[in-house]
Amino acid sequence: MAFQEALFESAPIRVGVVDGESETLRHVLPLLDADADVRVAGVHDTGAAAVEALRREPVDVLFLDASLADMDGFQVLLDAGSACAGAVVFMTAREEHALRAFEAGALDYLLKPLAPERFVQVLGRAKEHVRLGRLQHLVRQLAGLVRTLPEPLRAPRYLDRLVIREVGRVTLLRVDDVDWMAAEDNYVQVHVGGHSHLLRQPLRELEARLDPERFVRIHRSTLVNLQRVQELRPLLHGEYQVILRDRTTLKLSRGYRERLGPLLAQG
Repeated sequence: MAFQEALFESAPIRVGVVDGESETLRHVLPLLDADADVRVAGVHDTGAAAVEALRREPVDVLFLDASLADMDGFQVLLDAGSACAGAVVFMTAREEHALRAFEAGALDYLLKPLAPERFVQVLGRAKEHVRLGRLQHLVRQLAGLVRTLPEPLRAPRYLDRLVIREVGRVTLLRVDDVDWMAAEDNYVQVHVGGHSHLLRQPLRELEARLDPERFVRIHRSTLVNLQRVQELRPLLHGEYQVILRDRTTLKLSRGYRERLGPLLAQG
C-alpha cells in the first residue's frame, strides 16, 4: 500500500520555499495553496534555517532564492546535501544565474518578478518529475523482490514464435521482431518493421503468453515491445506519448502507466 501511495497523485507533493523577500512569498504561497496536489512543507527566509530544515526533512520540490541575506542558494544546496530535494527550482532577479542553476542540477529557474503563469508551468513540470522519480523507485524495489523468487516462479516459458495463418500460407514471426500489437475485436494486428499481420486470437489471451518484461500493455487495446521504445513525452492528465524507434507514436493511458516499470527501471 505504501508503494501505491508513493506512485499516484494521491500522495502529496511536499514543497519547500526559501526566499527572503516578502513580496515573492506573497505571490508564491497562494499559488501553492491553490494546487490540490501540493503541501507546503516549509517556508524559510534565511539559508541557515533552510539548511537545518532540509537536513532534517527533505522535500519533493524546492523553490530556492539564488541570493539570500546570509548565503546564496547554491551554498544552501551544497550544505543541505544532494538528497535534500527531488527537484530544485531557483528563483533569481539575475538572468546570469540561470547557467549556474543548471550546473547545480536544478530542474528549472524563475526570473523575478515572478510571472504567475510561468510559476504554475514550472510547478507542473516539477510535479511530473517527482512522480516519475517515485515510479522509478517503486519499480527498482519490485525488481528486487522479483529477484528473490525461486527460478521456476520468475522464469516461466513464454512464446518465442507467432503463427500467422493467412490465405494460402502460414507465417512464423519471431516474437523479438514484433514492434507493437493492437486489438481488433477477437483479432490482433501484429506490427513488424512497418508491416502488419492479422493474428486470430484475443489480445488478452496473447498477452498472458508473452514475457511481461518485454511486452507491456500501455492502453486497453495496445501492447508494446519495450525494446522498441525510444522516448516518452508527458501529455495532460497523466498520459504520455510513447515514441518507438521507427517514430511510430502510441498513447500510454494513465491507468496503464505503472506497467512501464521494466523500462523505467533501466534509467
